[in-house]
Amino acid sequence: MTSQVSSPAGQADEADEPLVGEQRATGTGHAGAGDKEVRRLDRVIIRFAGDSGDGMQLTGDRFTSETASFGNDLSTLPNFPAEIRAPAGTLPGVSSFQLHFADHDILTPGDAPNVLVAMNPAALKANIEDVPRGAEIIVNTDEFTKRPMAKVGYDSNPLEDGSLDGYSVHPVPLTTLTIEALKEFGLSRKEAERSKNMFALGLLSWMYHRPTENTEAFLRAKFAKKPQIAEANVAAFRAGWNFGETTEDFAVSYEVAPATRAFPAGTYRNISGNLALSYGLIAAARQADLPLYLGSYPITPASDILHELSKHKNFGVRTFQAEDEIAGIGAALGAAFGGSLAVTTTSGPGVALKSETIGLAVSLELPLVIVDIQRGGPSTGLPTKTEQADLLQAMYGRNGEAPVPVVAPRTPADCFDAALDAARIALTYRTPVFLLSDGYLANGSEPWKIPEPDELPDLRVRFATGPNHTLADGTEVFWPYKRDEQTLARPWAVPGTPGLEHRIGGIEKQDGTGNISYDPANHDHMVRTRQAKTAGIHVPDVEVDDPDGARTLVLGWGSTYGPITAAVRRLRTEGHPIAQAHLRHLNPFPHNLGEVLARYDKVIVPEMNLGQLATLVRAKYLVDARSHTQVNGMPFKAEQLATALKEAIDA
Repeated sequence: MTSQVSSPAGQADEADEPLVGEQRATGTGHAGAGDKEVRRLDRVIIRFAGDSGDGMQLTGDRFTSETASFGNDLSTLPNFPAEIRAPAGTLPGVSSFQLHFADHDILTPGDAPNVLVAMNPAALKANIEDVPRGAEIIVNTDEFTKRPMAKVGYDSNPLEDGSLDGYSVHPVPLTTLTIEALKEFGLSRKEAERSKNMFALGLLSWMYHRPTENTEAFLRAKFAKKPQIAEANVAAFRAGWNFGETTEDFAVSYEVAPATRAFPAGTYRNISGNLALSYGLIAAARQADLPLYLGSYPITPASDILHELSKHKNFGVRTFQAEDEIAGIGAALGAAFGGSLAVTTTSGPGVALKSETIGLAVSLELPLVIVDIQRGGPSTGLPTKTEQADLLQAMYGRNGEAPVPVVAPRTPADCFDAALDAARIALTYRTPVFLLSDGYLANGSEPWKIPEPDELPDLRVRFATGPNHTLADGTEVFWPYKRDEQTLARPWAVPGTPGLEHRIGGIEKQDGTGNISYDPANHDHMVRTRQAKTAGIHVPDVEVDDPDGARTLVLGWGSTYGPITAAVRRLRTEGHPIAQAHLRHLNPFPHNLGEVLARYDKVIVPEMNLGQLATLVRAKYLVDARSHTQVNGMPFKAEQLATALKEAIDA
């Protein structure tokens, strides 16, 4: 879904105080508003919650797509169970999708929903603690019977016992209304019930004046092979819209204007982190004029990249779904040897299995992009929850001295640029590169400005084509480890090129010739050379956002960018001077990082781990970097982070 935004760039602070709507008269010109009051809001946070089989992710995706096409800025947080089909009606089986959209620049999916759509008692109980008093709760009353409530520990009906008196509760018999709306289609009760998520989507689309045409087109396309099911879903969607327009329970609808000041002029689309990363890899291969090869084994939350890249054979993309993680990276490394831009995708458990081959890639000095979509660990840990705990694994998780550059995107849209950057480093310096995303970025989404082709970097490489060294007797030969003086990269010789035959393998090479060598001095030289090559990689200086000459710096990396920036904005609004810097390059660090850190009395490092970046910073720069950590499988909440940062400032 794309939309045109032609207003000049602008930025507004992301507030965390309760939303305040500006009431205005009816007659807004929005179809379907009828005679009901329309209230203007600057931002809204909605959470859809239900069983993993209730279609909450699809519902959230559709609402997000329509919101993106309308022109709002947005940020999303899908949250789903690890089980493929968790037991229905249980707390572990609750799936949710949170969307924050606004008429100004926002950075996070929001801390607390203003609207909770609860499809059953489990969804209500699992999410009610996050819902602030006064928020709206739309409840499917058909599910609040004795057995479903007892299954999640409700001794009495929360819709009747007064426990929800502090909220604006809208009891809606979603299941009954959906079945009634679909009578004419001759569906079984079970088949008709499946469309209740579309009824809820229609109701919310009416409440917030979302466009409807694209959702109806989407449903007809999705169920094109089952026209009856397609039309039933469209009918349920329309019934939800009409219910909102006619019922007395919803006396107010809301408008959130497009965020025309938040974006530079251009063409935008809603994009998730994994999709942006996939597009970035394709763009990198095109800019390098190389075929793209992905060797991968499916693993949550990285599998979507394999799924997406497999659709793009027309761009010279080849995907190989291997029998295991080791085979996946082995095939990718072989493709790198053969002259492709090679990629392997995985999560933390897969990185552990790939570590020996990553070390081999370090020894062979071949370009390879290793995409790690981090999730909660250790071991198989929390497959569907987010974490940033693979940093030290990426830095040191191999035998011997095997340095690997590390790049981390900051937002879902930034995954595109980070993929280009990782490919640049791999191709320029002939090295494997870690690209550290995480589940929050992978599944979350935001508007992305589609770049023009001439804005993309030139990544073309020059393969070795002939001899590159002259022996003492005048003989011209090819030395596979004769290095570029600037980058220390060795030549990339495609197999089959006449005269460029050379040895490969994991045993130490002699500098220059590439022959097997056990010489102690040569090994020392090669280890230090590989380290110097990584240390010498060109990365931009870290930029510091410090408008007030603060004495406290917040240093982050990866997906903590949104919550940190929102928290910093909040503190500045309250009059607290605080600086912010965010790292994309974690190995090597930006060359000015030490000088930046030395300017501040306090350095605070929020991370979704137990302090891995803080450990690296303290060791390298001897600064008293203080950790603020969280490992609960969820991203930071901006309000809680702001409180922690204020305490650190005042300490």
